[in-house]
Amino acid sequence: MSFNQFTNLDFADLRAQIKDYLRVNSDFADFDFEGSNFSTLIDLLAYNSYITAYNTNMAVNECFLDSATLRENVVSLARNIGYVPRSSRAAQAVVDFTVDLGTNDTKILTLKAGQVALGNQLGSNYIFSIPDDFVATTNDNNTATFSNLRIYEGIYLQKSFEIDYSQPNQRYILPNSNIDTTSIRVTVSSTTDEIYTLYNNILKVDNTSKLFLIQEIEDEQYEILFGDGIIGKKPPAGAIVTVTYIVTNGKTGNGARNFSFVGILKDDTDKTISQGISVLKTSQKSEMGDNVEDISSIKYLAPRIYSSQYRAVTANDYTGIIPFVYPNVESVTAYGGEELDPPEFGKVFISIKPKNGSFLSQITKDDISRQLKQYSIAGIKPEIIDLKYLYVEVDTSVYYNTNATSDVTELISNVTKALTTYSNSSDINAFGGRFKYSKIVGLIDDSARGVTSNITRVKMRRNITPEINTFATYELCYGNAFYDQPNGYGVRSSGFTVSGIDGILYMGDIPTAGTTVGKIVFFKLVNNLPLIVKNDAGTVDYIHGEINLDVVNITGAELESGVIEVEAIPDSNDVIALKDLYLQLDVSNSTVKALPDVVSSGENTSATAYVTTSSYASESIYTR
Repeated sequence: MSFNQFTNLDFADLRAQIKDYLRVNSDFADFDFEGSNFSTLIDLLAYNSYITAYNTNMAVNECFLDSATLRENVVSLARNIGYVPRSSRAAQAVVDFTVDLGTNDTKILTLKAGQVALGNQLGSNYIFSIPDDFVATTNDNNTATFSNLRIYEGIYLQKSFEIDYSQPNQRYILPNSNIDTTSIRVTVSSTTDEIYTLYNNILKVDNTSKLFLIQEIEDEQYEILFGDGIIGKKPPAGAIVTVTYIVTNGKTGNGARNFSFVGILKDDTDKTISQGISVLKTSQKSEMGDNVEDISSIKYLAPRIYSSQYRAVTANDYTGIIPFVYPNVESVTAYGGEELDPPEFGKVFISIKPKNGSFLSQITKDDISRQLKQYSIAGIKPEIIDLKYLYVEVDTSVYYNTNATSDVTELISNVTKALTTYSNSSDINAFGGRFKYSKIVGLIDDSARGVTSNITRVKMRRNITPEINTFATYELCYGNAFYDQPNGYGVRSSGFTVSGIDGILYMGDIPTAGTTVGKIVFFKLVNNLPLIVKNDAGTVDYIHGEINLDVVNITGAELESGVIEVEAIPDSNDVIALKDLYLQLDVSNSTVKALPDVVSSGENTSATAYVTTSSYASESIYTR
């Protein structure tokens, strides 16, 4: 919802309205004389009305979630529908290390909660902590192994409160901003020590439930809330509440790889162990760190989380919950297994594009799956699948007036900049993104002075990461129909090698006459002409845009990246990313060619010397 103007905010209009009112009263004769004292009073009244109108408009707009601009108000409005904005998130790393206890015969070694490691990222040091004790047992060699230890960037702090019900308005406020609320641990000590657990909602809660809630207050700090004895257990009077938490630097802590140990180790006699500690081995660099949720994200997610009632039933529910449990998400898509052919009922498939990097590590996927369990209902299994990129490449021939443009290099540079700008737009770089042909053609025409027109060809690309020296099948889904090239290969790959056939091979397609399918062939290039060496290597479905390779043992790829790039000509120049496909415009693999427009320049008005460009991919390399 845009800003709503409920009262007049124009000073001149307010002044004119006051004068119009005075005109009907004959007792005042000099109100319309600019040099009079009365005119000064009118200005004062108009100014006061202006200030009042401004404050009224701001106050009214701050009452609605869509139009509120102050964070405190947005947070308060979201609280009305049970939404707690996501706090800062500490970057997480996974490390392993061992401890050689020597002659110490302890059986259990405890790594105490608190600071455990010092990490380095781009010359800056960051403290990494753990919110809970981590226990390891010794083996026969009297060595304790700490495996898959997840450490969190930030400083470990503690705050204590005394429950005093004589203070009716007692509050339990953590005096720090940038707290990772997932690291908060609460212990209530009276006759015994009781651990209280953070609840996101109060479903299935009774008067014995040891729970606490949190809410964001001013200055991005957090307040601890306890039960009242009806909903949640009420802590006894005089009890000491101890709260531990981690204050983090958010996303700046991402990327740390090298760690040194600074933690505290205790044996089963509570003796500190400081010798025999190995170097920390990094299994996963620090990632998933993020800053506190911004206002725009709160406005977007709060109503969606509320509508799902913290339960993931439909695929849309998962798209709303994923950013809540994994803040490092740039784009997410989810779809039910019933949409597949053949269908897989009872499953929801989720694909995530992280903000940092191209793919999720297996450790991260496992962590997200673990967090989703609290939202998933019985009978529905969420499955996080690997991200699939659908690349779009363009080959553009740009015609220009030589009288208006003399520097061809600059023209090509400007066109490339226009392509790069579009590659970063909201149209693409997303699940469900769409490459809009008309827009890219217009951007090229407007990219540089002197451009008269352009002929732009579009290609789609998927990459295969082959299982080297392994017999395997491969499936590529483009989600867009293929153009059935009548005289050439509409499908073509970069070079690769296979067992049993010498030399560099390429993929091509041959349509089956009278059908919408065809076969994939392998060919060599001899004098830049294709020579088919395997006539039946797989199938291609032109309507659904699918390629299936039969069992093949790929022994290597020609590209240094180790992937095999498989291009296809789309049937439509508008390309859309369906389901789990993430769309990107690959400018680095696109080509820009400048051609003089001899007609526009007046060099050849009869157009006999005009060089035409085919609208289809007709390079000799594609010719069968």
